[in-house]
Amino acid sequence: MNLIEPLGYVFFQHALIASVFSAIICGFIGAYIVARRMVFISGGITHASFGGMGLAYFFGFNYLLGAAIFALISALTVEYLSKRTEVREDSAIGMLWSLGMAIGIIFTFLTPGYAPNLMSALFGSILAVSNTELWLMAGLAVIIILFFVEFFPAILAV
Repeated sequence: MNLIEPLGYVFFQHALIASVFSAIICGFIGAYIVARRMVFISGGITHASFGGMGLAYFFGFNYLLGAAIFALISALTVEYLSKRTEVREDSAIGMLWSLGMAIGIIFTFLTPGYAPNLMSALFGSILAVSNTELWLMAGLAVIIILFFVEFFPAILAV
């Protein structure tokens, strides 16, 4: 077996492409997050999104959509609480982290029938990336690059 042989497998090609898109996305966003000293937010939003997965499973729609919506709401809530109330940013993140996980667990187990292992979706496997997910990642990478190009001076000012 040589080093080129795995490239013949579609799942490996998808994993390689997904890792490139992830590197681009995380490179742009990660630098901003570290500069703002908001490193805790990545774990908080990720784990809070589990609440959206549990709700989506309970109501019978796509768990990735539920996670994305819940993650967006969580990020906006952190921003709102830290800017308009006395709650510090890290405290707001911690509250949403635990709230999202609790909601996810409760609604997963309230759903009748077989309870799936949503933790595998939360942590995932890069070898299981589909074509649809690659297109979503490509679109997200383009949006993030365009956003940073357009608003770079404002981002530096923060």
